[in-house]
Amino acid sequence: MTSAAAAPFHADIAKGPEGGVAYWLTTADGLRIRAGHWRPAGNATGTIMLFPGRTEYIEKYGPIATEMGNRGFAVLAVDWRGQGLADRALPDRRLGHVTDFAEFQQDVAALCAHAEALDLPKPWFLLGHSMGGAIGLRSLYEGLPVQACVFTAPMWGIRIPFALRPLAGILARFGAALGQSHRLVPTTTIEQYVQVSPFEDNTLTSDAEMYAFMQMQIEAQPDLVLGGPTVQWLRAAMQDCRSLAAKASPDLPCLTFLGDREQIVCTEAVHARMARWPKGRLDLVAEAQHEILIERPHIRTRVYDSIAGHFATHT
Repeated sequence: MTSAAAAPFHADIAKGPEGGVAYWLTTADGLRIRAGHWRPAGNATGTIMLFPGRTEYIEKYGPIATEMGNRGFAVLAVDWRGQGLADRALPDRRLGHVTDFAEFQQDVAALCAHAEALDLPKPWFLLGHSMGGAIGLRSLYEGLPVQACVFTAPMWGIRIPFALRPLAGILARFGAALGQSHRLVPTTTIEQYVQVSPFEDNTLTSDAEMYAFMQMQIEAQPDLVLGGPTVQWLRAAMQDCRSLAAKASPDLPCLTFLGDREQIVCTEAVHARMARWPKGRLDLVAEAQHEILIERPHIRTRVYDSIAGHFATHT
């Protein structure tokens, strides 16, 4: 059993399976992060290590835990450093900041040790969404002990509007020298996206109910709010994406989902990676935006079934 201390878990807004619990974990560099897990009602086929995207938190994945639990999987999710209820780097906790993406691997190490202490059912699998796709891919190179992986809209490149690319490049290269490292990236906001963007114009999901679900969570628990990234976050993210792109694909079965209405991550980077992943397959999802796991019911049901089938094949 784990010796980690119990952490707050907002089951009322998570809408996940019964029995969800959260713990505080301490990373090797002394930061406090939060992990939460759900077990299925019966015997588990294995455990899905769920790596969330930027701005996200454990409770957002309650519905996914329900769906994957119904398909026989335990789910373990994490609040990365700098988001959710984990320690944040800057006095204004709404700023999304990290110095180097390598820091996230210390969160992964703490999460794996926690999973072992809990004796979570094996085999383990990786499900990485958006920024969690970048952290997850890096963790595979670092030896993450999983049998297979799935990515949804992975951040293997950042989509930057053409007109802003020169500015983004300047900030990424010279932001620190210009004293801009901790400043908000231009065109982003200090508030969480779902707080300030109406459903009709959003770039996340075409499911109004799921969009309202995310808005409800932030309204109910303001401590979960995370706004736009800092200039240093952008620099670190761009560096990590370039580094990952130079590597050969892992020798691991991989299924990646990408919506045909994706507007957040660089789709070219996803296509390029999957074209050279020998044990990989790219599933292009019609009528889906960035949040494929909380898209309209007919879309997400197909995706959940495909994920479960992929993992079951590699137990």
